[in-house]
Amino acid sequence: MTVSAPPRPSQALALAAMPGLFVLLWSTGFIGAKLGLPYVEPMTFLVLRFGIVTVLLTGFAALTRAPWPRDLKQAGHIALAGLLLQAAYLGGVFASIFHGVPAGISALIVGIQPLLVAAAAGPVLGERVSLRQWAGLALGLAGVVAVVWSKLDLGIGTPLGYALSVFALLGITIGTLYQKKFCPHIDLRSGTAIQFAASTVALAPFALLFESRQIIWSGEFIFALGWLCIVLSLGAISLLFILIRRGAAATVSSLFFLVPPCTALVAYFLFGETLSLPALVGMAATVAGVAIVNRAAKA
Repeated sequence: MTVSAPPRPSQALALAAMPGLFVLLWSTGFIGAKLGLPYVEPMTFLVLRFGIVTVLLTGFAALTRAPWPRDLKQAGHIALAGLLLQAAYLGGVFASIFHGVPAGISALIVGIQPLLVAAAAGPVLGERVSLRQWAGLALGLAGVVAVVWSKLDLGIGTPLGYALSVFALLGITIGTLYQKKFCPHIDLRSGTAIQFAASTVALAPFALLFESRQIIWSGEFIFALGWLCIVLSLGAISLLFILIRRGAAATVSSLFFLVPPCTALVAYFLFGETLSLPALVGMAATVAGVAIVNRAAKA
């Protein structure tokens, strides 16, 4: 019998750092949107990004011989989940930031997605939701309300912008439940390629009909586009794929509640976005609420 050698210290350190690196990369998606949107309208930006990522992921899936859906029905389920998880979620996030919502606050609003999924898991998926999870849900929602209220009082962002963040939250929440119910064993390579392709087709009419489609090809925009396409869409997905293979997916899930404060911290240094004391308290309450739900789910 062959006994596999234990990982070298450098390999063990790299594996231990991967979940945190994944969360950091995921957080920068909001920063990339903030950085690129002064030079292009949101749907045009996303159609360009989705189109590039579709080509890259399709090539990556082909090179790694990823399995594709066994029939059109399964492909349809994956595409519909993608419309919710990519088009609705990212479309809402990009449009909300375009309408003045700070990147850190948009991240916070959509960051309560685990809370809504936990609340809906009972009636939709037949999963038990504990009293502790309900308490976490209430605490997290109260925190988000406090943060948004403080920003509106200061005249930062618009009601439409915050509504678009809520739309993004609903998109990723419903999409997560739909994917878990109808395509739980999606291959991250081929499945994500299908999702980005469907989202490209879905958002293209909005860019054609409602936007000028003008792009200012500045250095900042090219950097933001490249970062979102290569580092986020390919790098983060590859990291997630490695973590799942290594059995660290639960660790990634438990760290997702760090995304909003991580985004807010980076936005502070890059864009000078600040949080008032009530907003900081609200963010802490939301982070605590999501942490409670995640820990209760694993208990």
